[in-house]
Amino acid sequence: MSWHRRPLCGFDLETTGVDPETSRIVTGSVVRYGGGQPTTGLSWIADPGVEIPAEATAVHGFTTEAARSAGRPAPEVIAEITAALAEAVDAGLPIVAMNAQFDLTMLDREARRHGVKPLFDRAVPCVIDPKVLDKKVDRWRKGGRTLSDLCRHYVVQLDEAHTAEADAVAACAVTWKLANRHRWLPRLELGELHEQQVHWAREQAEGLREYFARTDGKQELASSVRLDWPLIPAPRVGADR
Repeated sequence: MSWHRRPLCGFDLETTGVDPETSRIVTGSVVRYGGGQPTTGLSWIADPGVEIPAEATAVHGFTTEAARSAGRPAPEVIAEITAALAEAVDAGLPIVAMNAQFDLTMLDREARRHGVKPLFDRAVPCVIDPKVLDKKVDRWRKGGRTLSDLCRHYVVQLDEAHTAEADAVAACAVTWKLANRHRWLPRLELGELHEQQVHWAREQAEGLREYFARTDGKQELASSVRLDWPLIPAPRVGADR
């Protein structure tokens, strides 16, 4: 049975910002999707321990006060999210995450910040990123490539965008639609698919870096594009704590 007919582990985070080295987790969700079974999952709200900027609140809806009131201590939340993902990996499930480089790096840095053993130090996950897959199979399609854009393109319902659980489920549903439409994808074994995405993601990032470098007003962005996927290696020194 091909991987898209078996259960998938969806993963999503909502955070205080867009820099995985310094931002903090506000909400997270890990879901089990597909395989002929009802979708189930766990969701968390964390008190990030820092102020949540207004622009982040505008995306996910949590103010600093709301996160402090409803959230649990960040170290507990980070430990439980990491454990849930490690359990899924041990069960043979791939981790499906939209823009996986950000979410997995974000979780890694939070784990290190709070003294939790990082996911990649306890398991070797196979990762599936619908953003990387979509760019591979339909490189020249015009328009955006956000999760909401992909949901519209692949006809996936997304009623509560930027809630972690809804986004995690939608990422799995988009991945299933991609695999069902491009039948060569599920013919790849999960390990091979993961390794192929490492190369595809690097090629895509190199293209973005080159675009920034030659575009007036965007040259300074070129150096910020990282080629690593699905995890940006932790800095050896100077990590934010």
